[in-house]
Amino acid sequence: MAEKVYDVAVIGGGPAGMTATLFCARYNLRVALVFSKLGGAMAEAHIIENYPGFKSIGGMELAEKMFEQVASYSNVEVVMDEVIDARKDGELFVLTIREREIKSRALILAVGMQRRKLSVKGEEEFLGRGVSYCATCDGMFFRDKVVAVIGGGDAAFDAILFLSNIARKVYLIHRREEFRAEEIKVEAAKKLNNVEFILNSVVEELDGKDKLERIKVKNIKTNEEKWLDVDGLFIEIGSVPSAVLAQKLGVELDEHGFIKVNSDMSTNVGGVFAAGDITTASANVRQVATAVGEGAIAGVSAYLYLKKKR
Repeated sequence: MAEKVYDVAVIGGGPAGMTATLFCARYNLRVALVFSKLGGAMAEAHIIENYPGFKSIGGMELAEKMFEQVASYSNVEVVMDEVIDARKDGELFVLTIREREIKSRALILAVGMQRRKLSVKGEEEFLGRGVSYCATCDGMFFRDKVVAVIGGGDAAFDAILFLSNIARKVYLIHRREEFRAEEIKVEAAKKLNNVEFILNSVVEELDGKDKLERIKVKNIKTNEEKWLDVDGLFIEIGSVPSAVLAQKLGVELDEHGFIKVNSDMSTNVGGVFAAGDITTASANVRQVATAVGEGAIAGVSAYLYLKKKR
């Protein structure tokens, strides 16, 4: 029996990867959609209110709706696994997962971002024992407890709005006075009685015995330090691109580690396309809507690339 070769392999189960798969499938291409986490960062959003067609929808709910549509195509194979290696072998791309290899004629990287770490004493020690990078994943463990959120962007305020319904008290710790989050989220958080803002401040150390018990906070303007008693700490200070696979393939990155793409989502490596938060496209507007747009372009471009090759 001849070895199975897909037309396109798509790495990433977020909105970019699923949209790219959808467009490839509708061009009757044989597609392998490979991911270890459904929804990507979208799945961690408590509520999404800026995606057209849904006034308000949970991130995981939207991910499941997208996946249901994509998985309905018979020419799509879903592989729920982590890609641990990627290389080019002649005219084919070869992805290594735990139990086998996946070969394809074109490749779409929609691998998204990884959470940025705080890099302070105690962060690694208390991971899973009070420290979390996902409020919607772990927030329910802190019902009626005291928690802190670090950050000033949309992710931080999404976490605050979610945790305020669960925790007894929520601290927001941010190194500036201004926020990058949508104004509507900031105003909503300011109206909550159980949320306290600690601004111009950073967390310098985490402490506890078997679990997190307190954090050291320093005001960067006055240099004043104090300890806050908390049961949980949610770190929402942004993300960094997941560029390891791109580097293995020789794909060109910018100075920040994002994949450089052309207007058709192609990269410097023939047959490799990229979409979503990992790319330099969309003017740094990393939202579900822009990821979907890039995924659509990448899917069409992969089809045109293969058509030309034939």
